Amino acid sequence: MVTVVKNKDPKIKPVPAVIRELEHKYAGKFVVQQTVDEIPTVWVARADLLDILLFLRKLPKPYVMLYDLSAIDERLRKHRQGLPNSDFTIFYHLMSLERNSDVRIKVALSEEDLNIASATKIWPNANWYEREVWDMFGIVFEGHPHLTRILLPKYWEGHPLRKEYHARATEFTPYFLNTAKQQYEQENLRFIPEEWGMKRSGRDEDFMFLNIGPNHPSAHGAFRLVLQLDGEEVIDCIPDIGYHHRGAEKMAERQTWHSFIPYTDRIDYLGGVMNELPYIMSVEKLAGITVPDRAQTIRIMMSEFFRITNNLLYVGTFIQDAGGMTPVFYMFTDRQKAYDVIEAVTGYRMHPAWFRIGGTAADLPRGWQRLVREFLEWMPKRLDEYVKAALQNSVLKGRSQNVAQYDAKQALAWGVTGAGLRATGVDFDLRKARPYMGYENFDFEVPIGHNGDAYDRCMIKIEEMRQSMRIIRQCMDHMPQGPYKADHPLAVPPPKDRTLNDIETLINHFISVSWGPVMPAGECSTMVEATKGINSYYITSDRATMSYRTRIRTPTFAHLQQMPSVINGSLVSDAIMYLASIDIVMADCDR
Repeated sequence: MVTVVKNKDPKIKPVPAVIRELEHKYAGKFVVQQTVDEIPTVWVARADLLDILLFLRKLPKPYVMLYDLSAIDERLRKHRQGLPNSDFTIFYHLMSLERNSDVRIKVALSEEDLNIASATKIWPNANWYEREVWDMFGIVFEGHPHLTRILLPKYWEGHPLRKEYHARATEFTPYFLNTAKQQYEQENLRFIPEEWGMKRSGRDEDFMFLNIGPNHPSAHGAFRLVLQLDGEEVIDCIPDIGYHHRGAEKMAERQTWHSFIPYTDRIDYLGGVMNELPYIMSVEKLAGITVPDRAQTIRIMMSEFFRITNNLLYVGTFIQDAGGMTPVFYMFTDRQKAYDVIEAVTGYRMHPAWFRIGGTAADLPRGWQRLVREFLEWMPKRLDEYVKAALQNSVLKGRSQNVAQYDAKQALAWGVTGAGLRATGVDFDLRKARPYMGYENFDFEVPIGHNGDAYDRCMIKIEEMRQSMRIIRQCMDHMPQGPYKADHPLAVPPPKDRTLNDIETLINHFISVSWGPVMPAGECSTMVEATKGINSYYITSDRATMSYRTRIRTPTFAHLQQMPSVINGSLVSDAIMYLASIDIVMADCDR
């Protein structure tokens, strides 16, 4: 029989189908864990891991996508609620589009034996995720084709997401850079093809290595791209990331639940409050907070405003990368009009940090409807002009149609989500497939492409803006009355008048404000359809004032990893169009 690890007050629910399927073949070989997010979670033995992963990948309705893969250092965790003994835990988050459901597989490792088999032969996108786990935790994936650091320099010492690794700059000795150290670090930046798995030219070949960066290629962020060329044909390419890495996951372990909110804005720095959503919603699930309808509708409206500002910049730079210089300036003008509304509502523009645990920081200001209405009257005709003047241009079509093309099978294998997946004909948008925050109450359509090329990805972004405006109009016309924040002790301090008369309330107020609220122990992951694809925060609480482990899964990390499989065999110019079409932000990739 299946062993079930229960929380203290579990809700009785039917056994998920995937658990029954696993029980049918692997009876007695796994342990089921109940989590707050209700994603079926099972612990398996290391020896059975690849067999079980392959079984899930080949089911009649398969778990076709490796959505995420990371680890947890369990050594200091106190409230594990009867989970299997583990010093380090590897987890695999798998998605099935046919089932519209997920499963999470966990493997316990001891500190003395941090080795586990690589899953790269089952899902190709396990490559970067496993390298990241090695980089951050020092866990070795046996059979990995190129297990090297990915976010940190190769000369880095230590593994930052281990608990013994310091979390604050003040805990380290002061940094210094003398001439010898500078030369050492510069020498480590030298490109040696063999270290990257590339082969130098043979006697009958005339290959050239082109090192682009680290710079801002087409203004998408600090990023390095190494191309191996035969003339203008790309024989091989290596995306080199990590230049934007700031350790956001490590920061989450030293910030209170509330004070980490501003850090989320800086992940996808064009997504604004869209970054805050999965984090805040995960915390709210852990705390059992019910968010008022008005706050939910406000959140939807502001999220869609940021989808528009993101997509305007995307379309403008896409056209610019294809050779059209003028439209991006017009689109910046339109973004300013959207930011005027955002600033009027939140007080800030790009990084408002305005969503709060339980709701929003404030109610909508007086006169907000007029600003929103003016924007909705302005924007549609501008989109029509961009399509007519630029996106129907024959030169742009020639540069982007049938360029950087991939199909649905490839997209799912590499973990592609958002417009990149829908451009291949896959109708999957979390707002429709798994409605959250009240999206099920809105009338909008999901734009779908069919060619899977750069042009389709851009046109989907255009239509996404039109649909966002439909949603915003419905928010404006049907904004609920009521509070903008939940009246919950873990979300807001108690009323001031009570703190002056009740010592228990005063103590609660003092602790909440000075130390931050203590969230119940547990694990929760929340996924949202963000500006660039599916974004999620997987939070582990150890009944403390800050997160024990926060895993941030971002779409750009997956989309950049796919690049060699799409671009190899194409031209250099096609590589630029690929970068232009996948809507990357390097802070979203590196975190």
